[in-house]
Parts: sequence; C-alpha cells; structure tokens
Amino acid sequence: MLKQILLPNRFKLVGWILLVPSAILGFLLMLSGLESKFTIKSKVFALYDDEILGDKSHFGIISTDITNTLVGVFFILGAMMVGFSKEKQEDEYVANLRLSSLMWAVWVNYVLLFLSFIFIYGMGFFHVMIYNMFTVLIIFIGRFNVILLKNKMISTDEK
Repeated sequence: MLKQILLPNRFKLVGWILLVPSAILGFLLMLSGLESKFTIKSKVFALYDDEILGDKSHFGIISTDITNTLVGVFFILGAMMVGFSKEKQEDEYVANLRLSSLMWAVWVNYVLLFLSFIFIYGMGFFHVMIYNMFTVLIIFIGRFNVILLKNKMISTDEK
C-alpha cells in the first residue's frame, strides 16, 4: 500500500483554530462590504504587481492592503491542516474515505466550475474564480468529516 503523506493528528486542532476565524472573517469581508473599512496596509515583496490604473512592477517592494492575503493564507493553511492531518485512528477505511472524498470534491468542484463557465459572466465570474480557489478544500473537508461522523454514529449505535 502507498504511504500517505499526512500531518500528525495534533495539527488538526491548530487547523481548526486557523480555519474557523479566517472563514468567518472572509465571509464577513465578502458579504458586508467591510473591505473598505477594515484594511491592513503593509509593504510587501511582490514578484509582480499590476495596478488597474497604475504602474506594473516586477520583483519589488510595494505598499498594499494585505487583509485578503492574510485571510486567504490562514484559510488555506487551516484547511490543509484539517484536511490532511491523521485521524486518531488512521486505518485503511479512513485512508480510502480520504481518497474518495478528495476525488468527489474535485469532481463536484469542476462540475460547478463548468456550470459557472456556461451561466455566469462579467465580474460575477471573476468572483466565482476567486471562490473556486477554496471550494475543493471546503467540499473535501465537509464530505470527509460528515461521512466519518456518520460512520462513528453507526458504529456507536451497533455497540
């Protein structure tokens, strides 16, 4: 059997601590229009920067709002830790469930993306593409944990 590259189980808690607040803040920023009021400005190194009505720069220090960057980085780190940390009892069933959930998440994600290409246009499509960066992890974590929870409830009922 192939050896899976998984983080130790203790990373799951750290992942949830990063994922939940960043998801809440991300939704608040997205839905409430707080982006203009809640900003963190900083100077950062940029490989490439192309301002809409400004200059292009390569390999330089720029001053920019990093709020969305921080929320996205913490969300991805948290989701990766939650999704790819070992369970307390990691067995062949859990490994198979992890693989099938990941494959299912990729399928669902690309069906949604396919439908978006056909039915969504303009800036709405741009927003869909932004959200699409996160949907594979969200769908994977959701399906994996729901099935794992159902399995634990069934096995508890049988005892």
